[in-house]
Amino acid sequence: MASAHSIPSIEERFEFTSGAKRNLIIGGAIGAALVVVGVYLAATGGGGHHEAEAAHGAVNAITGHAAAGHEAGHAEHHVSWLTRIWANLWVNAVYFTGISVVGMFFISYNYLAQAGWSAVFKRVPEAMPAFLPVTGIVMLVVFFLGGHDLFHWTHSEVYEVGGPEYDEVLAGKSGYLNTPFFVGRMIFYFVAWYFMWRKIRQFSLEEDQIGGTELYDKSIRLGTAFLVVFGVTSSTSAWDFVMSVDPHWFSTMFGWYTLASWHVAGLAVITLTVVMLRERGYLKAVNSSHLRDLGKFVFAFSIFWTYVWFAQFLLIYYANQPEEIIYFIERFRGHGSIFKAPFFITLFLNFFLPFLVLMTRDSKFTHSILKVACWSVILGHYMDFYTNIMPGSAGNTAGFGPLEWGFFIVFICGFVWSMATQLEKANLIPKHHPMLEESLHHDIA
Repeated sequence: MASAHSIPSIEERFEFTSGAKRNLIIGGAIGAALVVVGVYLAATGGGGHHEAEAAHGAVNAITGHAAAGHEAGHAEHHVSWLTRIWANLWVNAVYFTGISVVGMFFISYNYLAQAGWSAVFKRVPEAMPAFLPVTGIVMLVVFFLGGHDLFHWTHSEVYEVGGPEYDEVLAGKSGYLNTPFFVGRMIFYFVAWYFMWRKIRQFSLEEDQIGGTELYDKSIRLGTAFLVVFGVTSSTSAWDFVMSVDPHWFSTMFGWYTLASWHVAGLAVITLTVVMLRERGYLKAVNSSHLRDLGKFVFAFSIFWTYVWFAQFLLIYYANQPEEIIYFIERFRGHGSIFKAPFFITLFLNFFLPFLVLMTRDSKFTHSILKVACWSVILGHYMDFYTNIMPGSAGNTAGFGPLEWGFFIVFICGFVWSMATQLEKANLIPKHHPMLEESLHHDIA
């Protein structure tokens, strides 16, 4: 392990080997196969919850309308499994969008603070936003093809005054929740985030060639600008991507809640990647102090996410307003209580497990413990977005089986491929970063 008195070579090139590519392709194929199995089970009634449909068919049979009930049930069944596919794509795209953009968020606030400790591994978070075009395209396609199934506010009849489906609440929000404005905002988020990342990535790669502090100063200014942009768009995108699935419900804390979830999941990905690179002989300049600080980040922001979660829950609980508590009642008792277990599993994976395993000082730089904590956070916050989005989109047709695991595996394999491709394009350690010397001697022992 490197120390402040033993500095290894900073010339390191990551090799995205054919074996690694083959493993990712196999993983993606397994995920795709699970998706196919999940689609088949959902389409044939084996992968969802269709008690309401069965009851509907029984009632129709009793009243002498069995044929009509069969046709209605068949149409509802088709919509159900298709909606579940759209909802799963949306959950994964939103989740991995957040993880990707947090890479830019991490390097931006480190630039603003002129922090030196993270310089030796900054290429890891720097590689993460490359996946944004993939998730952006997926979300646009899902919205245009399946948005009518996922978002109640896209139905034109809810805005027809005097009509049977008229919704006064949604009509009042129509200035913000309408398709052209929604799509425009979505495109703006991804273009702004990706463009700013491309520029700061360009500065970083050029800095490797020419050195000096000019590009570092530009990166500080650009990173500061990004923090301003992200400070606004992280909240508005949370309203759009997640909260508008339940358009009658609202929480003024939800933007912070979603940012906290994205942030700690992104930190877990950064930490896990650094650990796995070190185990493969890379990033020799990363020492126990770097790992301990990364462990502290994961530990601290797991607690911060829990604080925001509890604050939001407590305020809604003791105010006991019907338009607010319905959000949690739906997850506790709604849809046959299928979301109750994921709801509490989320709390265990995102708070109790990382809190307990990362409490001690030494655990924060022990590879095996860090990997357990990081995987717990990554899976836990996927479950967090699942329980936030699925009840309002898929409802009682949702489930947790091959379809969900398959999509998650496909997305994570694609994300890892994107990161590995970026890591291969430059020296793993930024050779001319002005703070590199400080980072190489980082020692908090």
